[in-house]
Amino acid sequence: MTEPDPKGDAPSDSELITRWRAGDQRAATEIVARHAPALARFATASGAGADAEELVQDTFVRAFGALDTFRGDSSLRTWLFTIERRLLLDRRRAERRRGADVELDEGHLTTSDDPLEAVVAGESRDRLRVAVERLSPTQREVFTLRVGEGLSYKEIAAAVGTTEGAARVHYHNAMRTIKEFLDD
Repeated sequence: MTEPDPKGDAPSDSELITRWRAGDQRAATEIVARHAPALARFATASGAGADAEELVQDTFVRAFGALDTFRGDSSLRTWLFTIERRLLLDRRRAERRRGADVELDEGHLTTSDDPLEAVVAGESRDRLRVAVERLSPTQREVFTLRVGEGLSYKEIAAAVGTTEGAARVHYHNAMRTIKEFLDD
């Protein structure tokens, strides 16, 4: 159950997987090009900071190593988010053992050419970033996957290892927490 490319003229994820399994290395390149930007945004929003690119690369290494076992019960993108989330959790555990801090990188945020608009946008981004940082890790992941990546609650549930109902509750609580913070 993989999703076709929204443009309609590119091969679907399932077609790319089939081509890769048959030995077509270009299919792997297309899969990476299609999904790496979303994985990078998720990694960055989840606090990977400067390690986001390395985390994305590790996600694809792990995914391609296990692609023969991918059954297609979820979309390829959801499966990739699940792998990346597990790698991120493993890194966090390792960092806690070492006592390292995790940084938030804002490299994917855009700015405006209008100086006043840029200042206001910057202040708004900063307030939103602080509000998102106040969320629990699960709420932050659900919020990022829903708002930043547009995943359905079903896809989010599969990616974070919870139920669809729990994903809805985490999202609702995240939105309430962010709204309360921004209203102060």
